[in-house]
Amino acid sequence: MNSTHSLRFSYVCFCGFLCLWFNASMHAQTPVASKMKDAQALYEFFLRGEGDSICARLNDRARAMISPSQLGGLYRALEQQFGKQTATDDWQTAEVQQVLLYFRDMRFERGALRFLTAFDADGRANTLRLVPVPPAAPVAKKDSVRQNEKSLTVRNGKFELPAILTLPEGGGKYPVAVLIHGSGPHDRDETIGPNKPFRDLADGLAARGIAVLRYDKRTKVYGASAFPSENETTIDVETTDDAVQAVRLVRTLPEIAPDRVFVIGHSLGAMLAPRIAERCGEELRGVVFLAGNARSIEDLLLEQVRYLDSISVSGRDKNQVEVLARQIENLKKLDTESFDEHTPLPLGLPRSYWISLRDYRQVDSAEGLRLPILILQGERDYQVTMRDFAIWQSALKKKSNVRFKSYPALNHLFMKGTGKPAPEEYMRRGTVDEEVTSDIADFILSVP
Repeated sequence: MNSTHSLRFSYVCFCGFLCLWFNASMHAQTPVASKMKDAQALYEFFLRGEGDSICARLNDRARAMISPSQLGGLYRALEQQFGKQTATDDWQTAEVQQVLLYFRDMRFERGALRFLTAFDADGRANTLRLVPVPPAAPVAKKDSVRQNEKSLTVRNGKFELPAILTLPEGGGKYPVAVLIHGSGPHDRDETIGPNKPFRDLADGLAARGIAVLRYDKRTKVYGASAFPSENETTIDVETTDDAVQAVRLVRTLPEIAPDRVFVIGHSLGAMLAPRIAERCGEELRGVVFLAGNARSIEDLLLEQVRYLDSISVSGRDKNQVEVLARQIENLKKLDTESFDEHTPLPLGLPRSYWISLRDYRQVDSAEGLRLPILILQGERDYQVTMRDFAIWQSALKKKSNVRFKSYPALNHLFMKGTGKPAPEEYMRRGTVDEEVTSDIADFILSVP
């Protein structure tokens, strides 16, 4: 892996639970040099909430990015959201790009998470992750790609992203929608727990005469190697650049009407949809925002963590929220004399990424677009809220090319729920609401 890639600590709020993720200067190592006992010790400290003991075993960069109190309160926070731990699988190892990973799966009442770690050559931990347990790989079958699907590859320089084009039944040249993921290393279906919202959209739109391209995100395929260097860790490298190449790919396909290409962005993908549209110019015919944030990522992050704290039965460690608030307050001083270099940046993301976010104004970019725009929002979404929807409406209400709609019963995944929204919803199987799919199809088909 790229040894210059930054450490990352993140509350992955898109997925609705606290997820620890940092990769601090992961150097290639000899797989035979087992650190299994060290991995097991880290896991036991994690269960007991001994943040100081964990930090003492991290390398210098990792220790600088995360506080003992944040580590110490994480297991309790997970139990509040997923229920009690019911089982633990055996330890396993996997070698990824000459890095030896140690992991075990943890089963909770409402989900399963993988505890994963890796070490520098001197024995100090450079990686600690809690991620959803991936589904078991299906047995390969000749018909694993359905009859109306076509395997493709989105290429951007040395990066190759597996993709699927879903086609309507019949022949002819179809309008096409390119799906752009939210935050995190998503697969082509934007899989979250048992839910696959992008697969739902692809099937629903194809049934209505619209082709759909969806692809594995670069951070899903390449991990830390997705970014050439820390200074090149930006929103464009993560999302925009590949989205532009996906648009250009579909315009070359014989099944597609090249003047009928649309982008549908979800969450972060919706936030970046205006930027993608600016880059594509006349190659793009329209854009759809699904739960696109109008405010800054850092403001949403703090709002989400405070909301999750408010609905917790026993309450989180208040210090975690306070630490994050201090990090965000300091972030807003970036590149000024009052910025504190010793305070970690939120999520463990490097300076280059936060600068790229700061320098992008999604609402201003959307105001400058002349192509048709559809903005959709779930009213039960606690991650990107109706406050963001109101900002979009206020800024764009006088533009004749923009349409708006919100859905009272839908959450961040545009799936139905009841009561106070909570992360547990994402662990229950649902499907993207039919009304949403119909509204998107009507919008695309109505654009001349």
